[in-house]
Amino acid sequence: MSMNPVRPWRNIYRRKSRQISVGPVKVGGDAPISVQTMTNTITTDIAATVAQVQAAAEAGADIVRVSAPDQASARALKEIVAESPVPIVADIHFHYKRAIEAAESGAACLRINPGNIGDESRVREVIAAAKDHGCSIRIGVNAGSLEKHLLEKYGEPCPDAMVESGLEHIRILQDHDFHEFKISVKASDVFMSAAAYQQLAEQTDAPIHLGITEAGGLMSGTVKSAIGLGNLLWMGIGDTLRVSLSADPVEEVKMGFEILKSLGLRHRGVNIISCPSCARQGFDVIKTVEALEKRLEHVKTPMSLSIIGCVVNGPGEALMTDVGFTGGGAGSGMVYLAGKQSHKLSNDQMIDHIVEQVEKKAAEIEANTAAEAAE
Repeated sequence: MSMNPVRPWRNIYRRKSRQISVGPVKVGGDAPISVQTMTNTITTDIAATVAQVQAAAEAGADIVRVSAPDQASARALKEIVAESPVPIVADIHFHYKRAIEAAESGAACLRINPGNIGDESRVREVIAAAKDHGCSIRIGVNAGSLEKHLLEKYGEPCPDAMVESGLEHIRILQDHDFHEFKISVKASDVFMSAAAYQQLAEQTDAPIHLGITEAGGLMSGTVKSAIGLGNLLWMGIGDTLRVSLSADPVEEVKMGFEILKSLGLRHRGVNIISCPSCARQGFDVIKTVEALEKRLEHVKTPMSLSIIGCVVNGPGEALMTDVGFTGGGAGSGMVYLAGKQSHKLSNDQMIDHIVEQVEKKAAEIEANTAAEAAE
């Protein structure tokens, strides 16, 4: 059993939403909050795109979006979908025919941009294709590409304009008896995004896709996303998310899971609890944690590991983790297993030994889980 018990004061009460399907992945309702990313390869380079999709899936991505800017790309989705281990969302911005072609190619979901896709007659054709091929749809409102009449009405991009855009397109889908849709209202401004999502959550029961668009590079974009998405998730808003970074898509997936893990909303892999290090440390905490993060990337089982440099907080943190190491003196420290002191260990053996203990614990957890499922 994990050493992280659920406490009542840590509970997040998720907004109730309808559940839809993106291929085999359920979104909304009581389904886990799914993590998405998007490829940045040229879509017609099928081998490169498939490799990136597979890398994202290995990192934990539940859904991957692929751009379909032209007919060749929309047609290339057929081969990409065939080799993808996760559902593929076709990213459609300007030409509605690309959405139809993507549906024919087997995309699990069509992302359409209300500000660019065209009038209702074109959306109607996209809906017909989605129905014919079992696709869901994401209404992807973006502050940077709102409809002309809304910009004239409000004078500038704002939460009210974004929500109105989204609700207009919800009406179109519902008027055509299409209900397999989710919606997002993204902006690069954290305040605008948060306000729009809060308003939207009060006015629809559709599943909500979260994102702070064009958030920035790995560090700045992660911080901005953690603030914006983290606060919305804390309020119970959000059924699926993407952390948009100017970085490798795998990093987007990792950061998405870190945000969810920090709120107790998803548990995947090793959650390392470590100190920032100081003069009291009995070993180099920073280098040790860097090494362990890399060495433990392959572990998918949810579990916790504490790496604390000294005995001030080390024993207390180790009480609440599956595996722990607390620095001591004379080049050695204490290993904790299941919250209890187990044995002393020299610092030079620490990394290999901790990896071994984590792998052993992960195997035990998986075996117990399998046994419980079989009963």
